Amino acid sequence: LPLFSFSYSGGKDSCYNMMQCVAAGHQIVALANLRPAENTGQTDELDSYMYQTVGHHAIDLYADALDLPLYRGFIKGTSVNTGRVYTACQEDEVEDLYHLMKLVKDKEGVEGVSVGAILSDYQRVRVEDVCRRLNLQPLAYLWRRNQEILLKEMISSNIQAIIIKVAAFGLDPDKHLGKTLDQMEPYLLELSEKYGVHVCGEGGEYETFTLDCPLFKKKIVVDSAKVVVHSADAFAPVAYLRFLKLHLENKGESSGTFMVNSCSCEESCNDDDIFPSSEEDEPQKNIPVIWKSLKHYSLDFTKTFGSSGRSLSGYQWFSGITAHFLPSKGKNAQEAAREAFSSLRANMTSEGLKLKDIVLLHLYMKSMKDFNVINSVYVTEFDLCPPARVCVETLLPDGVLFCIDCLAHKYDIAMDDMLRDEKLVMHVQSISHWAPANIGPYSQSIKVGDVLYCAGQIALVPCTMQLVSGGIWTEAIVSLRHVERVLQAMRQKTALHHVITASCYVTDSKHVPIARSIWQKKLRECKKVEDSETHHDVTAVCGLLAVVVIAHLPRDAAIEWHVVAVVDDPLQRKHFAMKMLSEGFQIECESVESSSASCASISVRLSLISPSTSQLDLDGPLHDLIAMFRQAVEKISEDCSATPLSFRAFFKEDVFDAETLQTGLQEYLEKYLGKKTPALILVPVVDLPGKEVIHVTCWLS
Repeated sequence: LPLFSFSYSGGKDSCYNMMQCVAAGHQIVALANLRPAENTGQTDELDSYMYQTVGHHAIDLYADALDLPLYRGFIKGTSVNTGRVYTACQEDEVEDLYHLMKLVKDKEGVEGVSVGAILSDYQRVRVEDVCRRLNLQPLAYLWRRNQEILLKEMISSNIQAIIIKVAAFGLDPDKHLGKTLDQMEPYLLELSEKYGVHVCGEGGEYETFTLDCPLFKKKIVVDSAKVVVHSADAFAPVAYLRFLKLHLENKGESSGTFMVNSCSCEESCNDDDIFPSSEEDEPQKNIPVIWKSLKHYSLDFTKTFGSSGRSLSGYQWFSGITAHFLPSKGKNAQEAAREAFSSLRANMTSEGLKLKDIVLLHLYMKSMKDFNVINSVYVTEFDLCPPARVCVETLLPDGVLFCIDCLAHKYDIAMDDMLRDEKLVMHVQSISHWAPANIGPYSQSIKVGDVLYCAGQIALVPCTMQLVSGGIWTEAIVSLRHVERVLQAMRQKTALHHVITASCYVTDSKHVPIARSIWQKKLRECKKVEDSETHHDVTAVCGLLAVVVIAHLPRDAAIEWHVVAVVDDPLQRKHFAMKMLSEGFQIECESVESSSASCASISVRLSLISPSTSQLDLDGPLHDLIAMFRQAVEKISEDCSATPLSFRAFFKEDVFDAETLQTGLQEYLEKYLGKKTPALILVPVVDLPGKEVIHVTCWLS
């Protein structure tokens, strides 16, 4: 991409991110910088949430040093809209950035922007908003990198930067201003250890000015400077360097090439430390099942719209929203998709909800070939904070384009304000080395209260957004690493053992044991960390995993992970399991309840254990399955007010008549759970582990 470096502040981060952009094959064609407006009286240092302004007098030299055009604008606005989500507001300083970036785009024809953000969601959200409006791709290769490693990399890649502002306990203007990163590194690590100072200055502890880096054609030399004290605080004085005289010097012949540490995005996997899980995980060859007198209903199982009741904390699950599409009927796929969304909207409106209240949405497609068409409609339905999304292709009946089910959340106005759970949305659209950017209309994760609803993750290489090469093992590890990074970014120290329910979609039966063994290996690693930090004999209760085989995944991926996690104490969770035999079938049920008692997950598996030559009756096993499910719900409700919201039944498509299955399940759910009946979601799959023919996952909140 032809790019420009926004907010080229001359700091180490904007320089190093430009180096990363060049290393990734992009070309920097211009610089852009915002400076304080002349009439504010604050010509050196502006207290801005968004921009580094100290040192801005010397920015003109960078244009010569890099031999690039420099575009400058004035910061006229202030920080008006300081919320977690930014919406355009004319008096805000973000709009000054919009006008400057628009100018550069019009003049230079750029397609992307180099952004030096490391940790500030505040800055990232605002730059991404401007980029979205101008159709530019932000590239933030430093995003969420480990700061100690990053600082080492910057120094070793020959960025010569000096400290030009200090504003933290332990940083002394007289001692530290003008020092290089190299000289400061040991002391910064010590401050980080003692007082939690951000090593790269991400908390505003210090700011830097780059005198030379491998991209520069000429280097900057400081002839004289003076210290200006901004506030003489006894503990953390704020002071900066004002440059009085600077000049440029030619550099010796340089080849123009430089080293950037290769990224770890395409981590290869080491098979040695993964034990394949047991044989019984391998799906078994099908036993032909002869059902006794199946009543064939004319009901298409995808046609019945359903919804759970509203839970105490304002959750409700909607299911069975279907786009019906028969090309012969003369309507196109887009119209079918629009109709499905308007029926979803109508159903939600009748419950006093809007599409923006959706936190998690499952999109089951008949064919991935229709993905772009469906997405083009989907994009128009969701605005700034779209829900987390899971998207897979599965064996839907003919004439169905897709099926949707979703979880919505809304506060009851009558509820006490103190109890309101804040909704936090993570929708990172910048390309980085962290995890895949969500350029599409869905968020990586949404946190409501103590629960994190994550989007499905496939193994895209974050910095190229292409599928990782190396086969199923590599894909499974990389995609699960994305899940871990998203969890951690949502809340520090949240890891895979905080997951309470997980679904893993694979495209080949042979991949089932691989997925399970990698999941177990990762949980063992979490446990080691947990054990090293605490010393108890209690084991963490981990989430329930369902592995299912489906037809296709986006981008032809081999595996997709989807998790819901809770910020709780996994050592204090309650776990419950039971099993029984029922007419040639085995039914196994497990439940996990969060230590905060805010939510729970139940899994029920129906396996065909003894092949029978005689006909089997489906009625008995379904009755027993729901009866056991009810027992689990009752067990949970002893000390937890969570109600069952979704009843997702993955079933082997070649074993059952879907309509019969749906009618039977719905009937028994209503009989046994009455008003507490969850939304029934039927998902026909290609295969299930071992001898399973149905695997139910239920979410309670």
